[in-house]
Amino acid sequence: MRVRHHRVTTASAAFGLAAALICTAAVSTASAATQPRSGITVNSFNSSYSAMKQLIPITKAGNGKGGIGVLLPDEVTSTRYVQYDKPNLARAFATAGLKASSLTIQNALGSTSTQIAQAEAMIAKGVKVLLLDALDGPTGVTIESKAKAAHVKVIDYDRLVLGGSRLYYVSFDNVYVGHLLGTGLVSCAASWHVAHPKAIVMAGAPTDNNATLFSQGYNAVLKPLFSKGTWVKEAAPAGTWTPSVALQEFQQAFTAHPKSNVLLSPNDENAAPIITYMKNTLKVKPLTFPVTGQDATLTGVQNMITNYQCGTVYKPIYLEAQGAAALALYLRAGKTPPKGLTNGTTLDTTSMVKVKSVLMHPLWVTAKTVEATIIKDKVITVKQLCTAAYKKACKAYGIK
Repeated sequence: MRVRHHRVTTASAAFGLAAALICTAAVSTASAATQPRSGITVNSFNSSYSAMKQLIPITKAGNGKGGIGVLLPDEVTSTRYVQYDKPNLARAFATAGLKASSLTIQNALGSTSTQIAQAEAMIAKGVKVLLLDALDGPTGVTIESKAKAAHVKVIDYDRLVLGGSRLYYVSFDNVYVGHLLGTGLVSCAASWHVAHPKAIVMAGAPTDNNATLFSQGYNAVLKPLFSKGTWVKEAAPAGTWTPSVALQEFQQAFTAHPKSNVLLSPNDENAAPIITYMKNTLKVKPLTFPVTGQDATLTGVQNMITNYQCGTVYKPIYLEAQGAAALALYLRAGKTPPKGLTNGTTLDTTSMVKVKSVLMHPLWVTAKTVEATIIKDKVITVKQLCTAAYKKACKAYGIK
């Protein structure tokens, strides 16, 4: 979740009540003559991928015009890229009728030079559209400049490239992700009976624009509490997406502030080694030191049902993948995406351009709601979650 550390705002309509999102405001100005007949909107997507079948005519219209390339960043900052993004993107395109030979999905494995080389190879191969989740801002700008020179259309996927030249942006409403982290932590502190919350507020990498948006969301929730004195802000480390570094940051903060008793962690991956340290070294007991997370990873959910992590921001990647795939197929076919597909704009504060966006709606999930959300959506199966070490915990929360 990187790019540069700049403030970005998102504009979207009111949040929907259902888990599957979303806002209804549209920013596309395509004429009726160019609008495809599929009727796809941001609300069309679901876990059965049924909406993607409506795009088969769009896919056929793009045949012979080049393939689609997907550039993913790494396998370290979040396991989501391997567990969720790649398979969900592949399924979305396949369901829409795109041949496997017309789709290339690659992961840069944390190397900026590798991601640039992968992009160059895709462009040379003749892709028509790139879905780009850039490792960082400069890498993203470089790739998008090369794509523009070759007349390849780019969609920023999950992370906005500040100063880039993409046409669209697909992500979750990341300020709202941060809002959920903040309100989730407050709720957990109350339900876990933390009488006088003393917080360590951690962050993602300062070079990541998403991390900036997350912090806007949770700081808006927590700052009033700190100002009133009902909560104490003990420490706010610099931020990282490397779990081992996050552990070091926590250890330093806790050593300096040993009375800390709540932790805002920006994702499950960063939280995992910290929770292990809490259990094994600090001897923290369950339901006493709430920790937040994001991405609904298997480890994160296991930490939730054993009462060490109090919740996670669940982002249904299958929805984001379908939105991105739909946009890519329209662009590949030379069609203007329908108005209902883009439900907001995101400001690129480097180039001061409002980027048409598909903004999905995340959910706050606790151990009590795991079965109705993450398990129901088959993001994690009961078999994966409820291994021998976690059978008792699963039973306690009615997960079966």
